[in-house]
Amino acid sequence: MKTENIAGGTLETWTAQEVADAFARDEIVLIDVRTPQEYSFERIDGALLAPMQAFQPMHMPGQSDKRIVFHCGSGVRSKKVAEKYLQAGNDRVAHMEGGFGAWKDAGLEYTGTDMTTGAPKQMKKSG
Repeated sequence: MKTENIAGGTLETWTAQEVADAFARDEIVLIDVRTPQEYSFERIDGALLAPMQAFQPMHMPGQSDKRIVFHCGSGVRSKKVAEKYLQAGNDRVAHMEGGFGAWKDAGLEYTGTDMTTGAPKQMKKSG
């Protein structure tokens, strides 16, 4: 994990594997900041949706029990949302480096869309 100081708070940048491990241990709330369309096509099971275009820092859950980790498609939007969260006076938050693309590249499971039926399907990138 990498850290940097932004707006008087700490922004943590986690790898996809660090996120997956913490998520499996139920230590984090994973928040997807992509569009509803992107989320409906493919998503990490259990991640909550809070699209960047409607993001409101005051509507995020507290971090007393679980840490917040934002993610998007590539890591760009999630970093912007994390910075906005810190600028709203919060002291620490994390985002996933490389976003959903890094999650898939790491071979981690996700729900995608079966292109033959349009139905949700468990997927995992191989090779």
